[in-house]
Amino acid sequence: MTVRAQDLQTVGFQTATFKIHQTAGADDLVDADIGKAVTVLGDYEVGPGSNGDILIGKLISLSLTDADVGKRVATVQIGGVCTLPAAATVPSVGDGVVVNGSGSVRQAPALAGNDPAGGNVARGTVVAVNGTSEVTLILG
Repeated sequence: MTVRAQDLQTVGFQTATFKIHQTAGADDLVDADIGKAVTVLGDYEVGPGSNGDILIGKLISLSLTDADVGKRVATVQIGGVCTLPAAATVPSVGDGVVVNGSGSVRQAPALAGNDPAGGNVARGTVVAVNGTSEVTLILG
């Protein structure tokens, strides 16, 4: 009898709907971004953010089509266990993560002394690492 692979993707699954941040009149998220990491960029708005921004969650779906600029909304997984693309520096099991600005997560920076104003930028706890391409984490 073989051991069944762990799949925790539905544990604690929580989503929220956000507006999509725009840059120069264009939506910052398109269909090709589904499954990637996103951050909060404005009031109730999400997008890929910049390298080192706080992870809000995983983009699960977008309403309408890419042609419907300014009218779409994003559904984001904000809680539970999820797998996201990873980029350098790839986190290790137990690490917290931040976004890299291109839809992936990376290891959160080490903090010297006290946390910065507004709190620690790390989010989640990595529970599995798949080489250098993706990590599974608990969004907490």
